[in-house]
Amino acid sequence: MSSPSTLTLPQILAYKPQPPARVAAVDAYRGFVMFLMMAEALQLHRLAESFPDSAIWTFLAHHQTHVQWAGCSLHDLIQPGFSFLVGTALPFSIISRLTRGQSKAVMVAHAAWRALLLVLLGTFLRSMGQPQTNFTFEDTLSQIGLGYVPLFLLALVTPKWSWMALAAILIGYWTAFAMYPLPPENFDYTTVGVPADWPHLYSGFEAHWNKNSNFAWHFDTWFRNLFPRETPFLFNEGGYSTLSFIPTLGTMILGLIAGRWLQRDWSAMKKLGVLILMGAICLAAGYAADYFGICPSVKRIWTPAWVLYSGGWCFLILAGFYATLDAVGLSGWAFPLRVIGMNSIAAYVMAHTLAQFVSGSIKTHFGQKVFESLGPDYQPLVGGGSILLIYWLILYWMYRRKFFIRL
Repeated sequence: MSSPSTLTLPQILAYKPQPPARVAAVDAYRGFVMFLMMAEALQLHRLAESFPDSAIWTFLAHHQTHVQWAGCSLHDLIQPGFSFLVGTALPFSIISRLTRGQSKAVMVAHAAWRALLLVLLGTFLRSMGQPQTNFTFEDTLSQIGLGYVPLFLLALVTPKWSWMALAAILIGYWTAFAMYPLPPENFDYTTVGVPADWPHLYSGFEAHWNKNSNFAWHFDTWFRNLFPRETPFLFNEGGYSTLSFIPTLGTMILGLIAGRWLQRDWSAMKKLGVLILMGAICLAAGYAADYFGICPSVKRIWTPAWVLYSGGWCFLILAGFYATLDAVGLSGWAFPLRVIGMNSIAAYVMAHTLAQFVSGSIKTHFGQKVFESLGPDYQPLVGGGSILLIYWLILYWMYRRKFFIRL
């Protein structure tokens, strides 16, 4: 019988598949992404400040910090990686549900429910410490939730629709920005939260993607003010926007394409080859679009060039994990990552809620200066490492008891 990724919708619904084999690379890559996010507890920028002449701490701090606008650090690949892997895992999830006899209606209803929960959870986490509900939708979970139902529907039809949707998103989103009127030459960017000495303002055609003066910003000045607020929404300080969920869907579609390839009855070398080739093509396309001034590669507004550039890295990183864990079979070293990756929602919530509680509890029971064991300059590293260890032990406890949080 044909591979599930080549079937039409009626054939999919009639398909009686075998339970899918788990791809170790997906869990390990997801764990790696979550580890990078949880590792913010290490506060490497503080060590770079304490040791300004250290090339190592400066390098590590840079890659634990988001770039201000254009460009890319390792930290900037966390959200694309998480979004990409949502798409990668989806074909395996659908086949698993089909083996349990779930109908199309049940699966779509569950997808809608999951999407709603992701949006609400993202809003909840962004509202912590706020005087009222913070209705903001640029959070990673909210962005994934807003695009999850279209992604799920694409996973139920033939692959050509994924490619067509990806092209429509990239071209359509680029066109929306390119057609949006530029601000006047004497426009005061400080009125929209851009510092007077901001070094990342574009000129000419690329100015259509400037911070807080673009199409997505204009949408949010209407949309965000539909919700209860203490003061009217004028701009996002980081330049992030709600509409980024549309190109984020493009990133998830790239992951869906990768997941379908991993699902095919191909040799490990062929799967590895197509992942590497696709990664190189996307990386080159995204870089070229930025280099030639067609579209800058900006993560904060998730430009089409960023979809391709970051997607290229996602394909290549997935290929690296697949080569090591699934093709060669060297999987033991990745066990700590798999523990994290198999409970990614729990890891995400812990990283956003428990740091101060864990740190304070350790100080309460082991002394207020427990993190200064290597000297005051290394306090962030010792404290952050302790927090990371507690996070992992909690996740390991959940893993041993097969307690996995699913939305």
